[in-house]
Amino acid sequence: MPRQLVWIEKQNFQGFGCSDCHWVFNPSDSLVGQSLDEMKHRYEAQRDKEFAAHVCAKHPRPPGPKTQ
Repeated sequence: MPRQLVWIEKQNFQGFGCSDCHWVFNPSDSLVGQSLDEMKHRYEAQRDKEFAAHVCAKHPRPPGPKTQ
């Protein structure tokens, strides 16, 4: 199954991330616009562009707990 952009809720983070690795979206610049709709569009465009460009191998998941 291909990776997907998913909503993540953790104790220290709420936002979008990758379903296959530890990448999360952190907006890099202020999202200003003439209206709320324009700001939302810029946010979504930046999020989608960064998600498409990220490489999962550069954001590996931390190892899980060892089971014996």
